[in-house]
Amino acid sequence: MSQQTQRVRDYLTGLQDRITSTAAMVDGGRFVVDHWKKPAGETLQGQGITQILEGGAVFERAGCGFSHVTGPRLPPSATQHRPELSGAPFEAMGVSLVFHPRNPYVPTVHMNVRMIAATPEGGQPVCWFGGGMDLTPYYGFEDDAVHFHTSCKTALDPFGVDKYPRFKRWCDEYFYLKHRDEQRGVGGVFFDDFSEFGFDGSFAMLRSVGDAFLDAYLPIVARRQDAPYGERERDFQLYRRGRYVEFNLVWDRGTHFGLQSGGRSESILLSMPPLVSWSYQRQEPKGSPEARLNTDFLVRKDWI
Repeated sequence: MSQQTQRVRDYLTGLQDRITSTAAMVDGGRFVVDHWKKPAGETLQGQGITQILEGGAVFERAGCGFSHVTGPRLPPSATQHRPELSGAPFEAMGVSLVFHPRNPYVPTVHMNVRMIAATPEGGQPVCWFGGGMDLTPYYGFEDDAVHFHTSCKTALDPFGVDKYPRFKRWCDEYFYLKHRDEQRGVGGVFFDDFSEFGFDGSFAMLRSVGDAFLDAYLPIVARRQDAPYGERERDFQLYRRGRYVEFNLVWDRGTHFGLQSGGRSESILLSMPPLVSWSYQRQEPKGSPEARLNTDFLVRKDWI
C-alpha cells in the first residue's frame, strides 16, 4: 500500500468512526460493526467495515460503510468521463452513509467521500476524488435547507469561491430523477473526477467536506426529532422514501459502480430504507404541507 493510499485510508476509517460514534450518542442506540473481506478467488478483492444502526429512537436505519477494493478493470459507471481509462485496473476506497430518520420531520441525509486510482496500460497511475452530501426532506423547512447549504459553502470556500456554486449546481443536476422530472431533495454539493489541486490539495478539499457533515446535519436533527407526528405524516414519509429507492437503483453511479464491479451487495444497499411504499398517481391536497414539498422545496433554487 502506498503512503498516499494509507493516508486516505486512515482518514476515511477515522471519519467513519467519528460519525457513527456521534450518531449513536444522538440516538441512544448502537451501531453493529461488520468487518468483511472479499473471498479469495473473486475478481474484486478488498475489505471493508459496514456499521449500521437499525430500529433506533431517532434513526430508523442509519448505515455508514467504509470499503477499500481493487479490481482488474474499471466498470463503465466510472469511465463515462474518463474513456481513456476504460478497462484499466483500479483501486477504490470511500466512506458512504445514508441516515433514514424515524420522525418524518427529520430529513434523510446522504454523504460520500471517495478516492479512485487507475493505471492505464503502459501509463502512470491516475488518481481522483469525489464526494459530497445532500439533504432529502419529507416536510420542507427553509431554515434547514439554508443551514445545510451554508455548512457546505463554508467547507468549500477555502478552496475557491467558485467551488460551492459549481458543486451545488452539479448536485442539483446529479440528484435528479429523470424519469419523474423531479429533484430528489433540496440538494447540497457533489463533485466527481476531481484532481485539480493535485493529490494533496484535492485530498484536503475532500477532508473539508467530510469533516463538515456532522455540523451540517445534526443541528437539523436536534430541531426536528421531537416534533409530534401521526399516521398522515408517516404515510407520506414512506411514500416519499420510494423516490429515494428509485434514484439509488436507477440512476446512482455509486450503486452501479459497486454492483458492476462485483462489490458486496449487502453493504452497497445499506442506503435502502427499512420501510417504503408506493402509490399510483398519488396527488396531495393543494396547499397542504405535503404539496408544498414539491412546489417549494423539490426545485432548484439558491438557498443562500
